[in-house]
Amino acid sequence: MTALWAQLALRRIAPLVISSESFFAPICRTITTSNLLYAVFVDRYYTKKHEWVIIEGNTATVGISDFAQGALGDIVYAELPEIGKELKAGDSAGAIESVKAASDVYSPVSGTVTEKNKDVEDNPALINKSAFDEGELLPFEAHFIVRKKN
Repeated sequence: MTALWAQLALRRIAPLVISSESFFAPICRTITTSNLLYAVFVDRYYTKKHEWVIIEGNTATVGISDFAQGALGDIVYAELPEIGKELKAGDSAGAIESVKAASDVYSPVSGTVTEKNKDVEDNPALINKSAFDEGELLPFEAHFIVRKKN
């Protein structure tokens, strides 16, 4: 029954895409799967690979979803790109390692890295503590077109 509820909740999320692999959640939802709760926030776009991006003007801030940090487990290492690096949508923007696995983080939009979260590099466990706030990975100047999915 829980899996059916999660599918229905996901179908109710209205898509506004920045790429073919992204969607925007119009309101905050909590999705339950296998007795676990995952937060979906309204102010960001999400990719199918579990990255999120907040767009403010021409600045995009990237992080990983609550689901991704939960699936990875205790995060012990975060590698972020150098400031000034040009990223294209879909490029690897860094890597995250946990006690269970390692995973690349992909840039949802194209742009130039203007800063990175040094706190996350020094203390990667911040991603587990707050994947949507203290655990954000990097803000960068973005070059993108937002278009509605038909």
